[in-house]
Amino acid sequence: MYENRSRPLITRVKFYHRMARSVTVASVLLGASLIIGMVGYHVSEHLGWVDSFANASMILSGMGPLGELKTIGGKIFAGCYALFSGVAFLTSVGVVFAPVYHRFLHKFHLETEKEAKEG
Repeated sequence: MYENRSRPLITRVKFYHRMARSVTVASVLLGASLIIGMVGYHVSEHLGWVDSFANASMILSGMGPLGELKTIGGKIFAGCYALFSGVAFLTSVGVVFAPVYHRFLHKFHLETEKEAKEG
């Protein structure tokens, strides 16, 4: 996916494009996760769309649900959605920071190879 260490470091403009693509992918992942949560709360707890959005976004951010869950289906959905949300959030953070981490390591390897050739 990214250049290997034998290739030169990409330009800043290309790096910014790579970062924009990563942020876009993470945003789509979080947006889809939020929609799944909203639909799940709307169907399982019979909440309105605004309340469904509030509950789904609170669980997705790791804060927890806002109100008491009343149905068994809603409780099961909330538990499964909380587990899913944790993985989705961590994955999106990884997707955003992967290009930064790769660039840091790539630059570090290039500097190490340069020092080895000089001395």
